Amino acid sequence: MSNLQAINKIAAEVEGQRNSEYSVSPLFLNRWSTRAFSDRKISDQDLYTVLEAAHWAPSSFNDQPWRFIVAKTEEQLSVFHQFINEFNLTWVSSAPVLIVVASDKLRANGDPNGAHAFDAGAAWASMAIQATMLGLFTHAIGGFDRNKARQMLNIPENFELHAVIALGYQGDKSVLPEAIQQREVPNTRRPLNELVFEGKIE
Repeated sequence: MSNLQAINKIAAEVEGQRNSEYSVSPLFLNRWSTRAFSDRKISDQDLYTVLEAAHWAPSSFNDQPWRFIVAKTEEQLSVFHQFINEFNLTWVSSAPVLIVVASDKLRANGDPNGAHAFDAGAAWASMAIQATMLGLFTHAIGGFDRNKARQMLNIPENFELHAVIALGYQGDKSVLPEAIQQREVPNTRRPLNELVFEGKIE
C-alpha cells in the first residue's frame, strides 16, 4: 500500500467526524489516537522512518534534547508493561512498539534548557505525522509510573519523562473493553476562535 493509499484509507474513517475551518493537509485530520492496535509487527524501516522524522524536528539552539527509548521485542515490551498504569495496559498491551519520550533539562554547558519540553513536543508531533503518512497509528500515554520507568530503563535524573508512545497498525475495536470501544472514534476540536487571539487575549 502506498503512502497516498494509506492516507485515503484513514480519511474514510474520519469523514463526518472531523472538518477543518480552513484548508489544511488531510494528514492533520487523519491523525488520531486509536486504542485498538493490531499485533502486526512494524518493519524496522518504518519504525526508523518515524524516528527519523522526530530527529529532524526544530529545537532551541539545535540542542535536540529529546531521547527515545524503544521497546519492540517481547522482552523489552514486558518491561515497559510493568510501568504503564492498569487502565492503559488493557488496550496498549497489543501495540508492537512502545517508545518513551524524554528530554534533557540541561544544555551541553550545564545551563537549564527552558525549551526542552517544548522541543520534545515538536519531535512527538513530527513522529505522529510521519506515522500517519505510513498508515500507522500513534497514541501518547501519560498514565505511567515515571519513577519506575526511570529506574527500569536507567534514565538519568537530568531527563524529564513525558510520555509513552504506542505505535502500530490499527486493530479491530471489538477487542477493546466495551467502555473503551465507545471512545474509539476520531475526536473533534474546539472552534479556532476560542484558541486564537489577535493582539491580546480578550
